Amino acid sequence: MEFRPIAAGDEPALQRFFARIPEADRTFLKEDVDDPAIAAAWARPGSARTIAVEAGEVVGSVAVVPLHGWSSHVGEVRLVVDPAARGRGLGRELARHAVHDAVELELAKLVVEVIADQTELIAMFVALGFDPEALLADHVRDRNGQIRDLLVLANDVESQFAAMTTAGITEEL
Repeated sequence: MEFRPIAAGDEPALQRFFARIPEADRTFLKEDVDDPAIAAAWARPGSARTIAVEAGEVVGSVAVVPLHGWSSHVGEVRLVVDPAARGRGLGRELARHAVHDAVELELAKLVVEVIADQTELIAMFVALGFDPEALLADHVRDRNGQIRDLLVLANDVESQFAAMTTAGITEEL
């Protein structure tokens, strides 16, 4: 498994990757991944996006999207893993790359938004040092029209990166 920044030329592999993401999961993506211009924008220099590549195919993606204005010290984590690659620790590894990217971007805090009933995903982020900060009731309408609760988890980047460094994890990134 190779972890690397998205680069020019990755657009076709990204489009194939997102085509494998179930429609139900696409509800929770903030960008229209069916639009080829999105993949092209992600591949531009300065984008803090890491992909996981296995056998020449993208099987995971994580982005750190810096917020603006009074929250310019905060980045939002956006993580997607191919259904066929789930359950192997890939999401955890990509999330670690997000913490590394946040350090590079000089961000102090990371947040991730998850649907409140995604218990396995929440457990993964909690195990990585994210803490629940807010529960927004009836905040998301999925593609079937169902109203869902949104949980916001947050991570202190500096302390998390220090813990990862102590454990020797950052040497692998």
